[in-house]
Amino acid sequence: MMDLMASEENRTTTPTTERPPAATTAQRKGGGVSPASPASPSVWTTRLVVAGIMLSALNLRPAITSAGALLEEIRDGLGMSGGVAGLLTSVPPLCFAVFGGMAPRLARRVGPAAVVCAGMAAISAGLLIRPYAGSTPAFLAASALALMGIAVGNVLMPVIVKRWFPDRVGSMTGLYSMALAFGTSSAAALTVPLTGALGGNWQPGLAAWAALAALAVLPWLPLLRDRGTAPAPAAHEPVGGSAPDGAREERPTTLRVTRSRTAWALAVFFGLQATAAYIAMGWMAQIFRDAGVPAGQAGVLLAVTMVMGVPLAFVIPRVASRLPHQGPIVLVLGACGLAGYAGLYLAPAAGAWAWAVLIGVSNCAFPLALTMVGMRARTGAGVAQLSAFAQSTGYLISIPGPLLVGVLYQGSGGWGLPIALMSALMVPQMAVGYLAGRDRTVEDEAAR
Repeated sequence: MMDLMASEENRTTTPTTERPPAATTAQRKGGGVSPASPASPSVWTTRLVVAGIMLSALNLRPAITSAGALLEEIRDGLGMSGGVAGLLTSVPPLCFAVFGGMAPRLARRVGPAAVVCAGMAAISAGLLIRPYAGSTPAFLAASALALMGIAVGNVLMPVIVKRWFPDRVGSMTGLYSMALAFGTSSAAALTVPLTGALGGNWQPGLAAWAALAALAVLPWLPLLRDRGTAPAPAAHEPVGGSAPDGAREERPTTLRVTRSRTAWALAVFFGLQATAAYIAMGWMAQIFRDAGVPAGQAGVLLAVTMVMGVPLAFVIPRVASRLPHQGPIVLVLGACGLAGYAGLYLAPAAGAWAWAVLIGVSNCAFPLALTMVGMRARTGAGVAQLSAFAQSTGYLISIPGPLLVGVLYQGSGGWGLPIALMSALMVPQMAVGYLAGRDRTVEDEAAR
């Protein structure tokens, strides 16, 4: 796979340039134009970028799903109530909203490679510290450190793909989405048996994932001095000259992404799909355990939900990038989610495997949203702004959902009301996702 990317380096390594408003539909679907600069990075540099993207993607969810698999043990060990556990499941979107918006500014200052490298280090440190923090506030603080690193990775992955592989947005988005899904499902499936192998104590089982994050630091180290792929603050036009590895200096112009209806639709879609995903990651194993499913099997069921994203996260972006309208895909994924929630309500244990698969398919709205971020802007700088806006706003929208599920669960003593809430939120997700899938760009809408 790395050899394939390296062999196409002459087409995928320089930033896209500003298109006139009359850009064709084919250009918009491709997510970029063929770079004009003849300069290109070495084969090994391209391989390092691909390795960095894949290893970083592996670490963007284990901090969350590993805690979800051991939520009952964590609650008992730290004395958490159901409401506080709901707060724990709401910390990820809060951190993503707060810290994700800072990523483009940091990347402009020191380069995206340096920011992602620091993010992976923060993930490793947070995962190592939090199991031994000794109290709920300290556990939350260490989790926030890890989630801060995840937040900058969330925002900068689409930017790095757009700037290094502008004519392969769908393929590269699929690859790192597949790696992200694999890391998510691995943490869900392996945390419980790993805990047993390490003596049955939840603390070393939770801390073990710090090693994977430390490994993800390594590919970015040789790229720390490269600032040529840093996103500009807004839509841009080239002003000549060349930066490291073929990237060109850019002159920023104003792009008010908040004037775009598509940007708002994409942000709300991102928020609602994140709500569903974090409810599933934080609570789904507990739903199965409360229905009588053994803890180990409940972790595997959560892993099945997450592992559905491995093949589909590669297929969906490639299909979506070839369609003029991604709305039909949104509707199919939403219908799977509604069917899965109905099954959780009616027969959570009897049809557990089917519901896990259906909800896993529904959660593939995440790679679809990332693909649309790359397609709804014509330039690398536009993608940077749209990615930061859609993810920061979206994660703010998603904060109340997991917390409300915890409150409803504790207040009602069952899962009927939480599942009803999850089903109700799927309807507006389908509506705004359909609008976000229309063939248009934020640059054109903001200009009008």
